[in-house]
Amino acid sequence: MTIDNYKFAGKKAIVRVDFNVPLDENGKITDDTRIRGALPTLKKILADGGALIIMSHMGKPKGKVNPKFSLSQIVDAVSEKLGVAVKFAPDCAKAADAAAALKPGEVLLLENLRFYPEEEGKPVGIDKEDPAYEDAKKAMKASQKEFAKTLASYADCYVNDAFGTAHRKHASTAVIADYFDADNKMLGYLMEKEVNAVDNVLSNIKRPFTAIMGGSKVSTKIGIIENLMDKVDNLILCGGMTYTFAKAQGGKIGNSICEDDKLQLALDIIEKAKAKGVNLVLGTDCVAADAFANDAHTQVVPANDIPEGWEGLDAGPATQKAFAEAIKGAKTILWNGPAGVFEFDNFTAGSHAIAEAIAEATKNGAFSLIGGGDSVACINKFGMADQVSYISTGGGALLEAIEGKILPGIAAIKG
Repeated sequence: MTIDNYKFAGKKAIVRVDFNVPLDENGKITDDTRIRGALPTLKKILADGGALIIMSHMGKPKGKVNPKFSLSQIVDAVSEKLGVAVKFAPDCAKAADAAAALKPGEVLLLENLRFYPEEEGKPVGIDKEDPAYEDAKKAMKASQKEFAKTLASYADCYVNDAFGTAHRKHASTAVIADYFDADNKMLGYLMEKEVNAVDNVLSNIKRPFTAIMGGSKVSTKIGIIENLMDKVDNLILCGGMTYTFAKAQGGKIGNSICEDDKLQLALDIIEKAKAKGVNLVLGTDCVAADAFANDAHTQVVPANDIPEGWEGLDAGPATQKAFAEAIKGAKTILWNGPAGVFEFDNFTAGSHAIAEAIAEATKNGAFSLIGGGDSVACINKFGMADQVSYISTGGGALLEAIEGKILPGIAAIKG
């Protein structure tokens, strides 16, 4: 079933969205990309005369109620964007009456799904090493099914439009689909778009293909780095992982972030790139700071010769040039992860150089895909979102899709 040929009139639709938006200390939304991304699906259901039950997680409350992660903080923002006064159910598993009372055109937002450990389906308060863990896991899987069944009972049909969590087999992203037949479950517009964008990058690669992987850790990106080795012409590795590579090659990195247990892995990646003929671009210089703060003193130094007491927080000028060179001529571009601590205005130059080069390449006909919370926040901070081909709402999900993994959230609907 597709969202375009389903008859929503008089039906209640429960829609899994990704409203895991960043909030400031006053609970105000600092980037509403994810809410805007879900609007076409939500508005379609309302316009067709359906009633809408919206569910999402926020943050990592680890199965406990935590007001800091309450979706009540975004009710006004969602109401404003939808043009409908959104009702709020303060407990997602006790919303049957509120759901039953919904009339066509009305909207109910459920409280954070992850306030229940059943959403993620992981036992809480017990160590994996504990002999009782396996039993606890079985019990949790059983109660996860019950939790999903409760959510399903609120509605006539299920729409998954949460690409950001499509790589998780959670109650609301995959298990719930078991309680709807094939004619009453479907992907939302955002999901369809995301799936197509990934296909665009993977099955339709126009060369040269440049991938830019940033972020603080090599370890979280290793699967995707290895997978990309077989696909890309240029691979830029930037951000915090720069210093793991620098140290692995015998460099001095001062106080810079580094995964000491991944030094061999870094050397293996360098070897693999050589063997596969991939142009691996690593930072040669960096902007080092004497403290992790926007107003720290800075100096530009070689990335492999950082003075004691200093830490690399951004790519240096020579590195920015090298990055731009590897991006400008590309016809397919994937960017995941910034080149520096872009949250500090004084350390955005590296990421900005990447964004500028991507914009230029896109203007010259490249397909550019930006994914992952930080890269998206970056491109929005620079006001350049309209200068790239596609911005993905999913970080982990996008990477796993590009690694060629089957995403449970999509498999649960497509079979």
